[in-house]
Amino acid sequence: MPPERRSRMRPERRARARPDRKTKMRSDQKARAGTGGPPQKAAPSSRRTPPAQPIAAAVSITVAAAAEERRLRQQNRLTLEEDKPAVERCLEELVFGDVEDDEDALLRRLRGPRVHLHEDSDDSEVENEAKDSFPPQKQPVWVDEEDDEEEMVDMVNNRFRKDMMKNATESKLSKDKLQKRLKEEFQHAMGGVPAWAETNKRKTSSDDESEEDEDDLLHRTGNFISTSTSLPRGILKIKNCQPANAERPTTARISSVQFHPHAQVVMVAGLDNAVSLFQVDGKTNPKIQSIYLDKFPIFKACFSANGEEVLATSIHSKVLYVYDMIAGKLIPVHQVRGLKEKRVRRFEVSPDGSFLLINGVAGYSHLLSMKTKELIGSMKINGGVSASTFSSDSKKIYTSSEDGEVYVWDVNSRKCLNRFVDEGSLRGLSIATSRNGQYVACGSNCGVVNIYNQDSCLQEANPKPVKAIMNLVTGVTSLVFSPTTEILAIASEKMKEAVRLVHLPSCTVFSNFPGTKTNISHVHTMDFSPRGGYFALGNEKGKALMYRLHHYSDF
Repeated sequence: MPPERRSRMRPERRARARPDRKTKMRSDQKARAGTGGPPQKAAPSSRRTPPAQPIAAAVSITVAAAAEERRLRQQNRLTLEEDKPAVERCLEELVFGDVEDDEDALLRRLRGPRVHLHEDSDDSEVENEAKDSFPPQKQPVWVDEEDDEEEMVDMVNNRFRKDMMKNATESKLSKDKLQKRLKEEFQHAMGGVPAWAETNKRKTSSDDESEEDEDDLLHRTGNFISTSTSLPRGILKIKNCQPANAERPTTARISSVQFHPHAQVVMVAGLDNAVSLFQVDGKTNPKIQSIYLDKFPIFKACFSANGEEVLATSIHSKVLYVYDMIAGKLIPVHQVRGLKEKRVRRFEVSPDGSFLLINGVAGYSHLLSMKTKELIGSMKINGGVSASTFSSDSKKIYTSSEDGEVYVWDVNSRKCLNRFVDEGSLRGLSIATSRNGQYVACGSNCGVVNIYNQDSCLQEANPKPVKAIMNLVTGVTSLVFSPTTEILAIASEKMKEAVRLVHLPSCTVFSNFPGTKTNISHVHTMDFSPRGGYFALGNEKGKALMYRLHHYSDF
């Protein structure tokens, strides 16, 4: 600046500006001299830091205003609190907590935490502040002791739960026990645990294995559809075959049809006094042999357990014929010592081939030795014997009476193990047991078939049936289980086409049997082949109808 212009400046301006500039320049020179660097130019006036005194004053004014506002809010709140009743103040403290000291704490609590934490954050101070901002966990005001107690379910006053009671002490069950009981009932109804419910058998393959399977599938050709291992419900795959006795036709009623336990042979017997054997091929069924019994209309014929003999009884005779298939001899048993029966009709052969059970009159059942045909002992029930059968292990005998009761006998001691009333039955007509020892089926004169568990028939005084089949309206005279215990055949000889096949796992009837175009007529006897591949039945027109079940092998 020129000297003349410098002298023209006002003295107060020079006094206000020069000392500051000189002091600042001296301090900058000292700082540069201390560092040993070259002198640097002063920063432009636009980059200079403004003085801090105005900012501090503004901050102090803002803090004072906020404090004054807080004080006014507190004063207004206290004024309002004085007018509120004590109950309302107590309720606000329970809901919002005690916020007398700071009203802003309530607002922060209602807004909730707004700090977002990241997993890869290394700033411990931010994490600590975020943790402190979370509201504290409140404890419940009271604890109900009944919530910890196990809730009991009433079993008596509910008609659906009442059937699941095993004894009178189970009037109330806990929820866990009721759930287990429902699971057991479901498994009994389904014949075991369904495949979809067995979690331990589910495959847990990785993605690599699935990709390998897909690649393997794309590299091969052929039929990838296979039959199921379990019999499906609803529709049964069945095919009509040539009648078993097509090579020896007759017009007399067929009283017995049975498959050989080991060979591919079927036996047909009826009121024409003949027992015929046919080879089963499903096409022509050629005849093997016929045994004619003079003046002996056959009431029932049956193979022995080993298949070496054929036993036959008549309608009006007490003679029991035994045909030895190995030797080709016909042996009549005219009289059994100790057996005082005028007629011998109904009989059963034990599955192990050791015993022969003959149903007599006046409620008597006679147990004979299969080998010697000698009497071992007799058992008596109240009323008459309508039907009887052995258990699958040949250790027990189930007898159905004409009074609607079922008796369970021990074969070795001939003592009654249990006795119960067939539910809803006035008169029993038929009874059968499954080969796996699971079910007992009882047919009554009203057309109802009750299916029981064998364990409940042995242990309970009033067992409840697993399922009641009510698809027939006349008396059930024939009951047969399939070898795999998947099908139960029921029939009534008092009505035409009165035959049904029951799917046991679901206890439902197959809808496509008998069909609309079948000519089954009155059914008197039924049987399944040893592996369930064929199903045969005999009617009053002299035909032994035979059907092929595609779900099973032939024999």
